[in-house]
Order: sequence, then C-alpha cells, then structure tokens
Amino acid sequence: MATISILPVASSAGRVEYQAVSGSRVAVGLSAGQALDALAAECPEMESEGLVIVQRFRPDRFFPAEQQQRLQTLMKRWRAARDHGESLSEAERAELDSLVAAELEATARRASAIAEGL
Repeated sequence: MATISILPVASSAGRVEYQAVSGSRVAVGLSAGQALDALAAECPEMESEGLVIVQRFRPDRFFPAEQQQRLQTLMKRWRAARDHGESLSEAERAELDSLVAAELEATARRASAIAEGL
C-alpha cells in the first residue's frame, strides 16, 4: 500500500492549498481531497483500495494540550534562533527533544488504537 502525505501549504496567492505527496510524486489541490484525487489520477498503478487517516494535530489523550502548546512554543523559539544563527539553551533543547520523542510515541499509540478499531 502506498503512503501518501497531504500537507497544507501557502500558495503564491496567499491562500492555503494542499499537496499530496507519495515518494517523488506531488499533486496540488484546493482541498485535501482534491490533492489526493489529483495524485491518484497521476498514479494509475496505485491500489484501488486504501485507508485514509486524518491527523488534525489537535490535543488528544495521547498528546495533551499542555505538551502540544509547549512543543509549539519551543519550535517557534528554535526557528527564530536558527534564523538568527543562534541555538536554544541546553535545557530548552533537551525539553524540545523530549517533546518530539513524546509526540512520536503518541503517534505510534494513536496508530495502534486505530488498528485495533478496524
């Protein structure tokens, strides 16, 4: 089964479009569904059946709001530091690494819960 990621991206016109990506193939649409359909049209060899999982990146039982908010805060600080040729403090970097690991673990637990529900 092919893995497809659908990502919101800002267009040159300043609106949100969606990119469906599978390997080296990319298709764009005004909605996630439109991008997925465009990618499927470009890839006739893709399976006719599939499972679509939508992750909205909202707090849930696996990665609560407090962790998500702190991760967003640290990511903003990390990007700002990077853009100015600076680094986070050791403590912030360790906390960021820990939150990224926790988010990855939450993703695995979320996927397991979805699989159990099938």
